[in-house]
Amino acid sequence: QAQLVESGGRLIKAGGSLRLSCAVSERVFRSIAMGWFRQAPGKEREFVAAISLSGDSTNYADSVKGRFTISKDNAKNTVYLQMNGLKIEDTAVYYCNTGPNIGSLATMRTFGAWGQGTQVTVSS
Repeated sequence: QAQLVESGGRLIKAGGSLRLSCAVSERVFRSIAMGWFRQAPGKEREFVAAISLSGDSTNYADSVKGRFTISKDNAKNTVYLQMNGLKIEDTAVYYCNTGPNIGSLATMRTFGAWGQGTQVTVSS
């Protein structure tokens, strides 16, 4: 199973920006699509964004479209989530995971075990 290490979360004021990182082994990074997910207190984990293996295609939840951008750095085997215009309702633990394609990731079809995630807290 792929080991996924998320980082970059912190306390931030509404309207601010954050960039989350997800580091993964090269073997996995170069063989599979990847996505970001989040789980707010008392809620189910939900899909946020996904990027194809090639990086040419992306998919976003409606709630983050136009504000969040997923990208990948092949040299660093890392997937990023740039979050702009953060809202209080974006507060959650953010996780990354792998999947067969961006469509499957959007329906929560993932391959790997969930990591510890990174906490994003947006304050007013």
